[in-house]
Amino acid sequence: MRIRTIESFLVPPRWLFLRIETDDGVVGWGEASLEGHGEAVRAAVHAFEDILLGEDAGKIEHLWQRMTKSGFYRGGPVFGSAVAGIDQALWDIKGKALGVPVYDLLGGPVRDKVRVYGWIGGDDPAGVAEAIEAQLAAGLTAVKMNASGAMGYLGTREDTAGILGRAAAARETLGDDGDFALDFHGRISASYARRLLPLLEPFHPLFVEEPVAPENGNQTLDRIVRGTSVPIATGERLYSRWDVLPALQAGVAVLQPDLAHAGGISEVRRIAAMAEAFDAAVAPHCPLGPLALAASLQVDFAAPNVLIQEQSIGIHYNAGSNELLDYVLDRSVFSFTDGFIHRPTGPGLGVEIDEAAVRRAGEVGHRWRTPGWYRPDGSLAEW
Repeated sequence: MRIRTIESFLVPPRWLFLRIETDDGVVGWGEASLEGHGEAVRAAVHAFEDILLGEDAGKIEHLWQRMTKSGFYRGGPVFGSAVAGIDQALWDIKGKALGVPVYDLLGGPVRDKVRVYGWIGGDDPAGVAEAIEAQLAAGLTAVKMNASGAMGYLGTREDTAGILGRAAAARETLGDDGDFALDFHGRISASYARRLLPLLEPFHPLFVEEPVAPENGNQTLDRIVRGTSVPIATGERLYSRWDVLPALQAGVAVLQPDLAHAGGISEVRRIAAMAEAFDAAVAPHCPLGPLALAASLQVDFAAPNVLIQEQSIGIHYNAGSNELLDYVLDRSVFSFTDGFIHRPTGPGLGVEIDEAAVRRAGEVGHRWRTPGWYRPDGSLAEW
């Protein structure tokens, strides 16, 4: 079962899918989406062909080690995403060849269903309650939203009022039984976080995500964690177990590795085990496509410390473009029941990809770029 071909497809709205086929005809799919840098990751994927073509597709760990450590320059989001997509596809191949889901190969399932949450925007405070009600009607019991739009270094009273207003609207709409998380996207400073987070405590958010940008986190996360009882989450822009270690040492409550960025199933399962040693939960980051979600679910059902799973069905970022379910033959695998997705039973990643739809979309492609945000004085703001 040797790797014969590696194909890549840049598909709308902003994703990169991989298709790996072996010499005996087994096909594995993976997702290497790195929003805004799809072309760079695609080039890295095909550069790995020198390592992969002709190799035994079943030697997943050996190939992972070669991809991540045989080069002198290592790590980072581009290499991490390329490895992630390839790793997912190799696990998909192995599961299909053996006729079992990937989670069976990771030790077997530890749960029957996993809770999921949906996005409701939040850059603009208008319509928070209505957006939450729509997600509740869709079968979810938890949501996440951006806490603010573009921010200054310390925030204004108006900024604070807007953030607290979003939280109040969310809690009122959800009642005591539902949950919401606030994503700051690294838009605020550590000083403003220390002022703001205690004010959010009465609304009992499930967690507050990425209050500061990851390059600032190692120096500031411990102060932020000590200054509030609100659980702090981070990790979508950390790409290995070595990257997440300082965040765990700082005391974050929730790690959010991304299966499409952080080395795939192999590395995220190790990250989850490391988090367990620090009494931290894992909530895989996944505002991406069906393959990233399917790979995340395989880890969710194998790792005991998973809290909740992000998913992007109906996400505001993809409005007017292709949707996650547009690339899936059997949509029922991602159905919500009372806020949960039940354990998939299909082999490999457990999802059937519509190859014809992927190939059509790949002919269109995309050139998605991160929006540029600016403050009133003209300086660059975090998006």
